[in-house]
Amino acid sequence: MPALQIDEAVIKDAIDRVVQRTFRMDFNWDWPAGVAFYGVSEAYEATGKQEYLDLLKAWVDEQLEDGLPKLTVNAVSIGHTLLTLYKHTGEEKYIRVATDMAEFLKHDAERFGDGIFQHTVNGGKYSFPEQAWADTMFMAGYFLLRIGHMLNRADYYEDGIKQYHGHENVLQDPVTNLYYHGWDNIAGNHMSGIYWCRGNSWASITMARALGLIEVQNPSYMVIDCSLRDQLSALVRLQDEESGLWHTVLNDPTSYVETSGSAAIAAALLTRGRIYNKYVNKSIQGILSRIGEDGTVQSVSAGTAVMNDAQGYKEVPNKRIQGWGQGLALVFLASLVGKQEVTAIG
Repeated sequence: MPALQIDEAVIKDAIDRVVQRTFRMDFNWDWPAGVAFYGVSEAYEATGKQEYLDLLKAWVDEQLEDGLPKLTVNAVSIGHTLLTLYKHTGEEKYIRVATDMAEFLKHDAERFGDGIFQHTVNGGKYSFPEQAWADTMFMAGYFLLRIGHMLNRADYYEDGIKQYHGHENVLQDPVTNLYYHGWDNIAGNHMSGIYWCRGNSWASITMARALGLIEVQNPSYMVIDCSLRDQLSALVRLQDEESGLWHTVLNDPTSYVETSGSAAIAAALLTRGRIYNKYVNKSIQGILSRIGEDGTVQSVSAGTAVMNDAQGYKEVPNKRIQGWGQGLALVFLASLVGKQEVTAIG
């Protein structure tokens, strides 16, 4: 297997540019900030650069002056940043608010079937009755798993695992092993039935991270591990040879290559050890080439509903900076810092 080709000075410089550009954006308390600041949190964990934590603290503290807005499943993604702030500052206000968000999920978030969260976003402005979207695995499932693990709260922890299993059951195609973007429980179908790049990345990166919080002796470990294993095996065969990235409709090479989903997929590949080094090396160059001098992560698709058909995904604009593009690029870049070869459990 080839060695990873990492110039850590180049990676850290890119991280700094992306972080600085992210804080020149304006966010409210919703998922664009949740993903962007999760990436900054990862950058802080990887580099130890105090400035990054200070920037996160200043933004969250200002938001908390006005109290929590109406929560949705997507908006609790900012809880990831609260957990990081609590971990490194010890200030109780952060874990109190994070717990309030977990309690919202536990008692008030809409569910269907066997307790799967219904996708809700943008302050509840848009309604998607009994729909499961891959996004929720990151926004709420992984958050519940993290806070449950941190606080030793079995109720949160098990609910987080339930979201992984529930979304796998309705979204992962047993033939291709890719994840559909969404599932409509009322209609009993996957709507347009598209394998969307960023949707697959929400699944892959959060499954990869979840395995670090679940004991190997827990049967759920192997359920998630096998789902991720099969998904990644399919994804590497769809990597664009020239760019090292993935197409926004994964199995349609006429669709544009998309940076945010590609970054999270590459970060998930990193967790599997040397087996995927040749694909990760291509991604390193691909991601770096799409970071502007000012730190803007380029070629990131705008917010995307479950579109009516493949053409709808192809027409989603990708010309402007997006919080999730900044955040997921940082997740990947931070994963490269101090990277040590790991051996997967077999």
